[in-house]
Amino acid sequence: MLPTMPVDILTINLSNGEIVHDKIEDVSVIKKYIGGRGIATHMLLKELDPDASPYDENSSIIFAPGVLTGTAMPCSGRTSVLFKSPATGKFFKTNVGGHFGAQLKFAGYDLLVIKGKAEKPVYIYINDDRVEIKDANFLWGKNVREANALIREAYDDPHIQTACIGPAGENKVVYASIQVSIYNAAGRGGGGAVMGDKNLKAIAVRGTKGLKLAHPERYFKALEVVYGKMNSVPGVKPLSDYGTSIGVESTNAVGAFPVKNFQEGSIDNIEFLTGQYLVEGGFLKRKVSCYSCPVACHRFVTVDSGKYRGTYTGGPEYETLNAFGGGCGTTDTATVIKAGELCNIYGLDVISTGGCIQWLMECWQRGVITKEEADGLDLSWGNNDTIIELVEKIAYREGIGDLLGKGLKEASEEFGRESYKWAVQARGLEQSRVETRSAFAYALAFAISSRGPDHLNTETLAEFGGDSEARRVIKDITGSEEYAYPHTTDKRAEIVRWHEDIYAASDCTGICAFPTTAQFWVSEYDIAELFSAATGIEMDADMVMKAGRRIITMERIYNGILGHTREDDVLPYRLMNEYQKGAMHEGAINSKEMLDLMKDEYFELHNWDMETGLPTREVMEHLELGEFIDKASNHYDLA
Repeated sequence: MLPTMPVDILTINLSNGEIVHDKIEDVSVIKKYIGGRGIATHMLLKELDPDASPYDENSSIIFAPGVLTGTAMPCSGRTSVLFKSPATGKFFKTNVGGHFGAQLKFAGYDLLVIKGKAEKPVYIYINDDRVEIKDANFLWGKNVREANALIREAYDDPHIQTACIGPAGENKVVYASIQVSIYNAAGRGGGGAVMGDKNLKAIAVRGTKGLKLAHPERYFKALEVVYGKMNSVPGVKPLSDYGTSIGVESTNAVGAFPVKNFQEGSIDNIEFLTGQYLVEGGFLKRKVSCYSCPVACHRFVTVDSGKYRGTYTGGPEYETLNAFGGGCGTTDTATVIKAGELCNIYGLDVISTGGCIQWLMECWQRGVITKEEADGLDLSWGNNDTIIELVEKIAYREGIGDLLGKGLKEASEEFGRESYKWAVQARGLEQSRVETRSAFAYALAFAISSRGPDHLNTETLAEFGGDSEARRVIKDITGSEEYAYPHTTDKRAEIVRWHEDIYAASDCTGICAFPTTAQFWVSEYDIAELFSAATGIEMDADMVMKAGRRIITMERIYNGILGHTREDDVLPYRLMNEYQKGAMHEGAINSKEMLDLMKDEYFELHNWDMETGLPTREVMEHLELGEFIDKASNHYDLA
């Protein structure tokens, strides 16, 4: 808790009911890891038991709001959630907005660590110093929206914020999400399944202590600089006006909007999947902000007529519009909104859910699945009723939904019939709906990410050179704006590493990735000044970026201990072996040769071992990670 630390850690063991308050008071440790994601990653690596499964009683799930979460810093309401993933079996960090993280900070806690397993369904109630493990039988089986309302009703407090799972988490769908403030998802990797296995339905938090800044005058002066930049860069207003769906139409126009499970790159009638249509069609009722965010990129929508009349939910985001829209061969707005609502209240990751449905539809297209195997459903592309029914089946693991609830890796292996070729996943994670065959920095970032192939560890939007700020960033990284072009391997390693480092630092401070890696109005220099003014611990920009690199390296060590090497740094089969149809760039493919070239350059930049792609002893010593040398050396050759 601000200021000047210490870092306050609340650990709850569900097996024995033990509740422990601890602190990190060593300033050198805080400087190394900043806070939030950084300290939580360090904790997970220290406790890593390579033989423990994600569902092991001793496996932790950590909620880590950023250092600046709860302050007036714009877009700083983020919380990282870290665990060993049941989807990938490896390290996983997901991140969520909403208001949960701020309430946790106001209650006095910088990190919340959950261990053990409860014998029966429970929820955790935190109200400042009051911390209780409560019976959750009255919540079990309820959807997220219902459970949130029941908890608030039980305490007669509308300001309580929850991190809650739905039926999908209870049923251990491997990509079950944790829903925060109902419609914000810590979506990827199966954190909801981890909570479900622990019999933990929800965490309810109410904080009233507030935060204190070390140097308020200096902090608000730094905020003036940040706000000045926010009001001048070109990307903020379109995002505020139309949300993340602002990119749908332009992506479709260049053939990079994945359609029918990445078989095609554009779809007719795309206007019905745009942010503009959400406004013009009367679906958008209001814009929604995470804590301390003036941009308000989230949406709140309703469906007021037709079959899905009465539907109301947050979103839809770009990924939802593709996962249940173009990806499934439909542009029916109401269907996409309904599918998004069900994911929000059942607690499902929209990317993985949509990806699994698309895979099944392609199985039907190819004639390798029978109607009987598909529960009698018509799996034709664009069958809107089937899309909705499959979301429900997945959440409750019913019929074919039980297979899909295992994730694409296991489902395609179990189903066979060469279906791995169109299972758009790698390492157990369904790829987010980014066409990496048209964007080579994204391709490299997805291939080497500790999570698997998606954009929420490293969002390399600058490579497109879409505006003056993006081109400036590319010039700062590479020395020339000419590298603001996505279909080249040149300088991709430098571009990915910079984005990785600042993304990690953003998570540590609780700042949304949009200001740092998409619109570029918060730099490492801003982060350093804000951190220093808030905490009283002096940091400079180089220290911030080095901390980011240290975090990326710890994640790599963690996965290396679990057997990961550069041979596992791959993308889905389709993207590596099939050319992109309708691409603007000739020969659009993520070939092994192309990836190997970029991986060589990336590993050389990090000074990681070229053969294994893993951090060396020299790197660990340079990054002050010597405490992990012995642990790592027991599992791989440090070189």
